[in-house]
Amino acid sequence: MMSEPVLARSAATLQGFRIAPDDSNYFACLFDPLADGVNFTMVVEIFEPGGRTPPNTHQVAFESFFVLAGTGVARAGDSTLPLGPGDAMVLAPGVEHVVENTGTGKLYCLTVMTPNEGFAELIRAGQPVELTEDDRRVIRGAR
Repeated sequence: MMSEPVLARSAATLQGFRIAPDDSNYFACLFDPLADGVNFTMVVEIFEPGGRTPPNTHQVAFESFFVLAGTGVARAGDSTLPLGPGDAMVLAPGVEHVVENTGTGKLYCLTVMTPNEGFAELIRAGQPVELTEDDRRVIRGAR
């Protein structure tokens, strides 16, 4: 349960995590059940050029992506969707999916999983990552 009636974060205070040492994506944590007592996880997912998620499926959670910057492609079920700034998608539970950065720069997605379904635990059990000034600039909406 949330301890405060309103939670707020600044790009300057966000923590970064990489789930596994060889992963090509990492996460800037905004809100999650472990830190904030909410029932969802909201992160900015940052993909290195050529980076991608491993194929994955969620049993009960919906996962949404909103592209902040960069270009990529999502493969979900039988669909392949190009992704660019301003594009959004929601994945239903049970749909195997992969998100891949196809651009020359980083791909930044606001990613929300609800309910959490262990996502925050997986992220926060990973390795801390120092967010770059470019990462923080994109998260702030500056170019």
